[in-house]
Amino acid sequence: MASSWSLCHLGRLHLLAISLSLAAAPALGQGTRVGFYSSSCPRAESIVRSTVQSHFRSDPTVAPGLLRMHFHDCFVQGCDASILITGPSTERNAPPNLLLRGFDAIDNAKTQLEAACPGVVSCADIIALAARDSVVLTGGPSWAVRTGRRDGLVSSGSDTANLPAFTDSIDILKSKFLDKGLNTQDLVTLSGGHTIGTSACQFFRYRLYNFTTTGNGADPSIDPTFLPQLQALCPANGDGTRRVALDNGSVGRFDVSYFTNLRNNRGVLESDQKLWADASTRVFVQRFAGPIRGLLGLRFDVEFARAMVKMGDVGVKTGTDGEIRRVCTAFNS
Repeated sequence: MASSWSLCHLGRLHLLAISLSLAAAPALGQGTRVGFYSSSCPRAESIVRSTVQSHFRSDPTVAPGLLRMHFHDCFVQGCDASILITGPSTERNAPPNLLLRGFDAIDNAKTQLEAACPGVVSCADIIALAARDSVVLTGGPSWAVRTGRRDGLVSSGSDTANLPAFTDSIDILKSKFLDKGLNTQDLVTLSGGHTIGTSACQFFRYRLYNFTTTGNGADPSIDPTFLPQLQALCPANGDGTRRVALDNGSVGRFDVSYFTNLRNNRGVLESDQKLWADASTRVFVQRFAGPIRGLLGLRFDVEFARAMVKMGDVGVKTGTDGEIRRVCTAFNS
C-alpha cells in the first residue's frame, strides 16, 4: 500500500498536470488568457484566493454559492458579472437568483483589488477566479483561469428565463447548453458541481408528495429507502427555505458520489435524476460513477476543470467591449 506521503505527492502532481494542460489550451478566439494581470495587477489572483478562503472559513456554504454564481452569470449575457448589479429589475433580483450566496466575498475582493490596482481587475474575472478557488477549497481540482473579461453594461431580470431549470427535460437542458457552445458531456459534467451544493425544499418537495406526472404520491423514480429521509428533511407543510444537500452522504466534498447517487436513484432535484433516466446523459453519469475504468472511464476532476474553462469563455467581453466597474454592484456612471 502506498504511503500517505506518496499518495499526497501523486495528487499534487495530478493537479499540476491539470493546471499545466489547461494553461496550454487555446483561448478559443475569445481574447482571454492565463496571466492577463501578471503585469498590471500581479497580486490579483492571490487577493481573490485569500478573500474566498477567509469567507469559506466563516461559512463553508459560500463555496457552492460562488460556483453557482459563476454558472448563472455565464448563462445570461455571458460571463460578464451582470449578475452582480443591484436593482429591482436586474438579474440579481430575478427568481432564479434570489437565493444565491457569495456576493459579500466578491465585493470584499473587489474592494481590496481597487486599493491595490484601481480600475484594472473586472468583476467578471473575480467571479471566475472565486469559483475555481471554491472548488479547490472543497477538495476539487484546480485549473488555470483565463482572465481578461470585461464587465457587461446590461442586467435584466427577464433574461434569466433562459437559465436551466430544475423541471426542464433533458432535451431542453441540452438545447440550453448547446446555445452556449456546451455539449451533452459538458451538461453532465457541470451538473456534477452539485456535489457540493444544496437546494431549498421548495424546489423538490413536489417530488415527495404531489409529483406532477402522477398527480398523487411521490416521484416513482426516487429510491423507496431514500424517500423517507427526504420527507423527514422536508415535511409537506414545512419550511420551504430549508436547505438540503444535493449529494447525500457527501456534504460539502467535491467527489463523484453525486453520480453514484444518481445511479442509485438518490438524486434530489428532478433535473439531476433525469441525467440517469435519459440514455444520452446516462452514459456520462456511468462513466463518472464507475466502476468502469480504462478507455470507457472519465476522470470527473479532469473533465470538470476542462468544462469550467470552456464555460468561462461563454459570451465574454474583451478589449474595448464593456467596462471595468469601480464597484461590482453598479455600472460606472
